[in-house]
Amino acid sequence: MTLTVYGASLSPFVRKVRVFLAEKGEAYKLEQVNIFPAPDWFVEISPLKRIPVLRDESVGADATLPDSSAICGYLEKKFPSPALYPAEAFANGKALWYEEYADSDLAGAVGMGVFRPMVVSRLMGKEADKATADKTFTEKLSGNFAWLEKEIGEKEFLAGHAFSIADISVATHFVNLNHAGYRPDAGAYPNLTRYLAAIHARPSFAACIEEETGLLKKFGL
Repeated sequence: MTLTVYGASLSPFVRKVRVFLAEKGEAYKLEQVNIFPAPDWFVEISPLKRIPVLRDESVGADATLPDSSAICGYLEKKFPSPALYPAEAFANGKALWYEEYADSDLAGAVGMGVFRPMVVSRLMGKEADKATADKTFTEKLSGNFAWLEKEIGEKEFLAGHAFSIADISVATHFVNLNHAGYRPDAGAYPNLTRYLAAIHARPSFAACIEEETGLLKKFGL
């Protein structure tokens, strides 16, 4: 096995790469890395101290690549079928936009505003900060939900007519939201709820969700 993914299972960005690889049908090894604090060897391959990092030994023992977007872009070139970036120019542009939106705005709200105070705090032996999570969910994420509800409409996929990096990038953050005990209201956001249920039911996502749920249960969460 030549591919190794360094990171933590509960990271939405690690999951993004794992789902991408699963959709490609490519085998890999996951090596868990705790970045609180990041070990010296990891900083050498990830100067921003972020996960994930991919190692591809078929290129060379030192062939490492940090950042989920860079990794997925690389894997698309290396394993072009099935395509996970739309071929049509505008759909491809939209997919890249959804990826950026998810990796920045959505990630910040879900990760720092809900998942960290509700899950990471407890994993580190601290009390959950439900007040912060509730505030983020009500005041910030409601806006994200409303925007995505409109963007999705009756569509099955976000960009073009097939599952793509856009769907992976957006849906991975909702897994973390669910792990923290929060989810969009189905009555208020029926399109978003329908869409997420279908994306999360794909074998690539479902396997990660099952594994992570078991991990959280082991920690009593």
